[in-house]
Amino acid sequence: MDRFFELSARGTTPRTEVLAGLSTYLTMVYIAVVNPSIMAAAGIDQGAAFVATCLAAAIGSLLMGLLANYPIALAPGMGLNAYFAFVVVGAMGIPWQVALGAVFVSGLLFFLVSVLRIREWLINGIPMSLKLGIAAGIGFLLALIGLQGMGLVVANPATMIGLGRVTAPGTLIACAGFLLIAGLAARAVPGAIVLGILATAAIGLPFGLTEFKGLISLPPSLAPTFLQMDIAGALQLGLVAIVFTFFLLDLLDNTGTLIATAHRSGLMNPDGTVPRLGRVLMADSGGAMIGAALGTSTTVSYIESAAGIQAGGRTGLTAVTVAVLFLLTLFLAPLATAIPAIATAPALLFVACLMAKGLQDLAWDDATEYLPAILTALAMPFTFSIATGLGLGFITYALIKVMAGRAAEVHGAVWLLAAMSVVKFALA
Repeated sequence: MDRFFELSARGTTPRTEVLAGLSTYLTMVYIAVVNPSIMAAAGIDQGAAFVATCLAAAIGSLLMGLLANYPIALAPGMGLNAYFAFVVVGAMGIPWQVALGAVFVSGLLFFLVSVLRIREWLINGIPMSLKLGIAAGIGFLLALIGLQGMGLVVANPATMIGLGRVTAPGTLIACAGFLLIAGLAARAVPGAIVLGILATAAIGLPFGLTEFKGLISLPPSLAPTFLQMDIAGALQLGLVAIVFTFFLLDLLDNTGTLIATAHRSGLMNPDGTVPRLGRVLMADSGGAMIGAALGTSTTVSYIESAAGIQAGGRTGLTAVTVAVLFLLTLFLAPLATAIPAIATAPALLFVACLMAKGLQDLAWDDATEYLPAILTALAMPFTFSIATGLGLGFITYALIKVMAGRAAEVHGAVWLLAAMSVVKFALA
């Protein structure tokens, strides 16, 4: 195990990796509840969608852990599932089987781009300043999600967002959970995030905020969705735009998550390149195709993996642990879904604070570098979209360099991503 996962070389232990995997799992297991309900809105059997979600997360994370040896977990992506259910199927009237076919074809394109090393060229061509902005921006987006889950941020018709009811029991418990995690981390207590999540969930029991639903239940049948994708339907000329949109969203979301987690875990090379990138990309694309075959929307790398990385995860053993836990979730659904948002949201906020540290390394004396990075970081939470923040960042970086008379500094990959982003915004 030590040789395969390079545990000693990366300064970690099996215990640390397992705890890190548990941290990541606890912050992303919500997808096992949320994704099936979104898929049900598209007409997909909810029980089958639950099984597909857990299996897609398990297989995708296993691929990432064993093939790429990265502490990154995969699962059906939030945002992509909403686009699948409410736009493609709901608004456009595309049958869910055809939509699954479009997801599969986009995953296949993703795989081909990965094998041909085009995406590796794209990612390594992104300047370090934008990579730092991406990492911070995803952290800010996590912070917004965490603050919402804690009840501190709510919708406001006048200002779009506002302060929630601070005195609500759930909000007070969530705030206590954040302080507990922060305090444990400040004391360098191993597994601080896991301990904080479990303690917060336990505190919620007497208030009815954490509901114990039992331990074991048999998983539903996967038959209603397994291999039901309509690839031929997805290849029709009129659906090219949908396939391209799935592909572009998958590309940008995965790119942002990979850069952020690689930077946070210390796996990124000093020059800003990502080691073993080809294997990471194949794991990503393979997860997307497998998820479509199982019956769920696009499977992506999860930014919640940052929770496990902060807990010490540095190898693929963290991702393998997540895979095992999602397999167990098939039979322990009542227990897994008992962890409320008030327990996981503080962990997301804590990780978000740590991810903002990358901004200190920006070249603050060069406006052509720090302005696009800051715009990228701000756009992600304010548009609630990693892909949108990335797109605006690429476009702004290229144009500011041109206006400064330094167009030669713009890598070809940035020009290409900027052009793809313009197309994405035009199709939106």
